[in-house]
Amino acid sequence: MGRVAPLGRCLLRAALLLALCPGAAGGTWTWLGIAASGGPEKMGCPSPPLSPRQQELCREKPELVPAIREGASLGLRECRSQFRHERWDCRPPPAAFGQQLSSGTKETAFIHAVTAAGLVHAVTRSCSAGNVTECSCDTSLQSGGSASEGWHWGGCSDDIHYGMSFSRRFLDVPMRNITGKNGSGLAAMNRHNNEAGRQAVAKLMSVDCRCHGVSGSCAVKTCWKTMSSFEKIGRFLKDKYENSIQISDRLKKKLRRKEKSQRKIPIQKEDLLYVNKSPNYCVEDQKLGIPGTQGRECNRTSEGPDGCNLLCCGRGYNTHVVRHVERCDCKFIWCCYVRCRRCETMTDVHTCK
Repeated sequence: MGRVAPLGRCLLRAALLLALCPGAAGGTWTWLGIAASGGPEKMGCPSPPLSPRQQELCREKPELVPAIREGASLGLRECRSQFRHERWDCRPPPAAFGQQLSSGTKETAFIHAVTAAGLVHAVTRSCSAGNVTECSCDTSLQSGGSASEGWHWGGCSDDIHYGMSFSRRFLDVPMRNITGKNGSGLAAMNRHNNEAGRQAVAKLMSVDCRCHGVSGSCAVKTCWKTMSSFEKIGRFLKDKYENSIQISDRLKKKLRRKEKSQRKIPIQKEDLLYVNKSPNYCVEDQKLGIPGTQGRECNRTSEGPDGCNLLCCGRGYNTHVVRHVERCDCKFIWCCYVRCRRCETMTDVHTCK
């Protein structure tokens, strides 16, 4: 237990995170998502997790600081939701988060994509809400429509163009800022995965309409474009993760598939790319920031990734009984109180060995 105590202390509050673990961020903005999940809502962009270019953007556009923090938090929350039942559950120790982001794995690709999408989503929502002077609703649609079909554009369509542009400026690291062996290739891959996340937001835009007419006749409809729920975007990116493409670690003129027999197949903007195969997430590895699956709760009857056989990596599982006490069969008694019974239930809980 003693060896995990420092990591536990790092997770207490956002202010303590930055004070106790200044090097933990690994120079990545996604650290803001970890901080935002447990810190004061009005805390601005702190210096340690951000590059000088990102800090400058924060100073130039202070009205976007809440959206920047919300974008990072939104992406990480969705990552944890999509992977909550799998061996890698998107919960690396803080001190290892920056290291994992530079590992070039499928999991790295998903984090880049989902947090870039989170930033687009949060900034666009802020624009639609009128919180940013440089953007608002998508005015290009307001004069269009189809009179013959009885509808026209109206309302406040989400203008994702500004959100996507800002996401590129904030997240896409220029090639010249990446040094070392294969550095430019890793930068190009990360930029591609960032863009894949942004393209997911654009691809899943939907049209909402409201009817107008006597007694709900819907003689005319007013329609506007809106972003999908971030949960839907997360599911789309999870599917891309499942079908991600391994690429060559040598950057030529462009990114290319590792398998020579598949290099004629084009890489699409929405594809997620990785260079290195994923490590073994079954066993704890402090150097790689992998907590392992020991102690994780599993589903004994499931054959999916949350099943005890897969999640526990064949090591078996322990079963213990948890006693739940709650109020039940509540009735209103005249006058004036509620009388309830005290109900107890016993539940089997299975955890990986």
